[in-house]
Amino acid sequence: MVSRVRVWLNRTYAENVFFMDQLRHNPHARPVDIHATHGDADSPVLAAADTADLEPEGLSPAAYVEYALDQCAKRGIDVFVPRLHQAALAAHREEFAAVGTALLAPTAEAIDLFEDKVTAYEAVQAHGVPVPPWFRVTNADELVAAVDELEEAGHRACFKPAAGAGGVGFRVVSRAPFSLSHLSGFPSPHVQLDLVVEALRAAGEPVDWLVMPRLEQPEVSVDCLTGPDGRVRMAVGRTKNGRRRGFSQNPAWIEPARRIAEGFGLHHLTNIQFRMFGDEPVLMDVNTRPAGGLHQLALCGINAPWAAVRLALGEETGDVVPTRLGQDYTVVSGTRPVRPVVLPHQVETPVAVVVPEPESVEARTLAVGTPVACKPSADRPLAV
Repeated sequence: MVSRVRVWLNRTYAENVFFMDQLRHNPHARPVDIHATHGDADSPVLAAADTADLEPEGLSPAAYVEYALDQCAKRGIDVFVPRLHQAALAAHREEFAAVGTALLAPTAEAIDLFEDKVTAYEAVQAHGVPVPPWFRVTNADELVAAVDELEEAGHRACFKPAAGAGGVGFRVVSRAPFSLSHLSGFPSPHVQLDLVVEALRAAGEPVDWLVMPRLEQPEVSVDCLTGPDGRVRMAVGRTKNGRRRGFSQNPAWIEPARRIAEGFGLHHLTNIQFRMFGDEPVLMDVNTRPAGGLHQLALCGINAPWAAVRLALGEETGDVVPTRLGQDYTVVSGTRPVRPVVLPHQVETPVAVVVPEPESVEARTLAVGTPVACKPSADRPLAV
């Protein structure tokens, strides 16, 4: 009899309902039970799971580790895919192994390294991977000096937190005075430099921002699957150019991603993002977690979540390569159910929530969920 695999996803992104779907529809027809926990009772991952719990709020990282160990032992978890408190959990990998749980996460050292974008850029640059110019700033004067230097070199400046994910806090610097034109249309990531300077001086406390040139499209997110032995089993680029999406095996993106994944202990599923600086692809960001768009690799004939779970269980997958790259596509939002609740003002009708794909603000693309084909385009630099 084929043994059932029990997988836990903690406080993960809504888009990982697709991750869960792919685990259940794995090519080996192996039964999979999924446990999910979240702080939001309306997260669709709770409704999509076989069992689900609300997580306790306010736990320190150390207390969360104890909570997670108890969950794994109590529920017989085989593979744990952590997002919340990922570094703290990875530091206790052996304790999870002792209760029979494999952590699907990179080493704690790699997670800590790539949490800070400046130390990440310094480290990968020493490994021969191109990075954009950057300035770390803590106050208004440093911000203005960095913006001035970038603009004098002919670049548009932008800034974002030195630590963070998903493009949170990303802004493009503008010198145009604030006017009614900025209040028309949809909100924009552009922000007036004088308003930022005023806000920084009024706050009277330091920030930790990375100032760099606004990088150009295409954006290529390379999804990597790397074994605990440090060997990459899968590296496939997903290209983004406005609404248009595609896939790439171009060495300009794939080789530096492999170098990073193998050189820094980025085991299991990670996502390494590049953009263009002039004519050169440069590193934009490293995500030490599965990307929300990982399920799109199904269009290439790859079930990446299942390959990752097998590898975490100690089963050799061999090289996981695309059977096809397919035509370009776009993605649109869809609906997923949430758990039923009892509220006096609600009627007894199904409840659903739109599940967008997480996008960096830098990408400035529409929220997405289900792939839809696009007409082919020849205009995709380096994305072949």
